[in-house]
Amino acid sequence: MLYDRIIGQGTINEPGGKPEPVFALPSTVNWMRALRILVGGGQINFATANAFYAGQTRRMMDTLHENTVLEQLFLSLHHLSALDRLSAVAPVADVARIGILTWYYGVSNAASAMTAAQDGTFQEDHAGTARVWDNAIAMRGLAMGPFGWRVSSLVERVFASEVDVYRAGSMTNLQVEPTTPADAQGAAASYLSGSAKWYAWRTTEEVRRSREFRALNVNNFRTKAARTLRDPRLGSRCIGFVHEASRYRGKANYREALFLAYGKNIETTLAGFVADQTTVLRAFVAMAGAFALRKLGRTLWDEFVADVEANRAFTTTAASVWR
Repeated sequence: MLYDRIIGQGTINEPGGKPEPVFALPSTVNWMRALRILVGGGQINFATANAFYAGQTRRMMDTLHENTVLEQLFLSLHHLSALDRLSAVAPVADVARIGILTWYYGVSNAASAMTAAQDGTFQEDHAGTARVWDNAIAMRGLAMGPFGWRVSSLVERVFASEVDVYRAGSMTNLQVEPTTPADAQGAAASYLSGSAKWYAWRTTEEVRRSREFRALNVNNFRTKAARTLRDPRLGSRCIGFVHEASRYRGKANYREALFLAYGKNIETTLAGFVADQTTVLRAFVAMAGAFALRKLGRTLWDEFVADVEANRAFTTTAASVWR
């Protein structure tokens, strides 16, 4: 009954019907599995991140900026600890949705720590955090592995060619569980492509609602005047990993009520899901910590880690991630 009502009839915000869970669930689970494969096996940890950031030097910053970096890192470690504990909960359907939220906020806090350490910027909204991290970190080659994957434009012919580079010939898509690094590249590239299309659609809808577009008295972009309003916006916008993470959170938090918690086969599909999220978040938090170490300097960093070790009230140790 619930399936027929929500998917077939729709809701107030989507009167045409919600997306089919049969497509939403595999893409959600398989993207995280792909990321876990790409960061697993020791590719991204504190030691490898330290080597990656060997060329970064300390940035002189005032106490408020230092405190912001430390606060955001502490928050990210707390989210990681919570997610690690959630990975042991059964059934997974009980915690799958809250796991995605915990994962996202861990990523967001760690990203905020990196941008504050890099140039003193700090955003308190999701879109701002994604934009600033992409500009300050990913665009400058300061993100490791799949966390650095990004597209430089929302014009499809541009981002499609950039996604193909990451795909590296893999034909695996998000409906197939990835099991090899090649599979993982294809699945992760598919999620990046889908995210670029989604952000392009959202940008196009912003143009549709603009006063300038309404003044044209058209309902599509077949005219040159309409394309002149849309295309520069698409061309100037880029997205990266934190944009993908924000979209991921939104799907779980605001839409698609059924896809994580409805159906007799859900638990089988969700096997290992929260554990995968934990591995991916651990890698991202380790990377952020290594970057912060270079920007804060060894003395303050060691003091921070020692203090967290002595006073944390949660399970995950700072030393297990940042030493």
